Amino acid sequence: MMLMLKVISLLLLLHCGCQTFGLEIQSDPGVNGDGVVQVDLEKTVSLVCAHDSTGSGTGEDEHEELVWLRNGAEVALKDENRKGHSSVCVTPVIHEDNRATFTCHLRGNTSVRTSVTLDVIYLPQLSGSEHITVENEAMLVLQCDIWANPPVSSVKWTMNGTAVDLVGGGFILTNDGFKSQLAAGSVEESLHQGTYQCMADGKYSKLFHVTVTEKTMKFPLYPMIAAVVVVSLTTILAVVARWKRIVQVNKTETTQ
Repeated sequence: MMLMLKVISLLLLLHCGCQTFGLEIQSDPGVNGDGVVQVDLEKTVSLVCAHDSTGSGTGEDEHEELVWLRNGAEVALKDENRKGHSSVCVTPVIHEDNRATFTCHLRGNTSVRTSVTLDVIYLPQLSGSEHITVENEAMLVLQCDIWANPPVSSVKWTMNGTAVDLVGGGFILTNDGFKSQLAAGSVEESLHQGTYQCMADGKYSKLFHVTVTEKTMKFPLYPMIAAVVVVSLTTILAVVARWKRIVQVNKTETTQ
């Protein structure tokens, strides 16, 4: 008897649980079985929330106001876009929309809700070439933007067509998931001049044409300015003193 009561209670619980799923979201592009909408960066996503086709919602529910949330924050809707069905449009899709969750629920019954999550696809910004001039003994820093979704799985640096010799060239290679950086602390023409290539996932790449020049003499600017000011003031004071002496001599001769 107890077993039968437990089975009946479980069936009632499942029945009530199914009734809460009275809404559905249709999207363009379409949503997959995990409730995820894949969309390319700078494209458009259209989401429409309406009562599902199973008819699980009550007649009252179908006339209730609908609410949209983006990551828990309510989305502003026009009055005519609140009842029966409601739509939101994300255009253009930006980086910050990745993993954003859009939830639709009834204003009067927040347990009647459904959600989708955006999966924004974007490629690493690697293309073209850059010309870089650096002096002997200066620091060389090359950076590649590898931020992408899905993340890049590999980054390879080459110099003049062969893998960069990190030890021989005194390079330090870092990668934080957003940028890959190749740096050398003290440049030598024989070691560092050439064409570098940064390649992500074997198909996205950027070239760096590095030219090493002779080291130029650096003059300390501020000490030079100070010296010029001192010399100028000294000269002016000397001229003024000389002028006073001339005037004084002239006055003495006139008096005599």
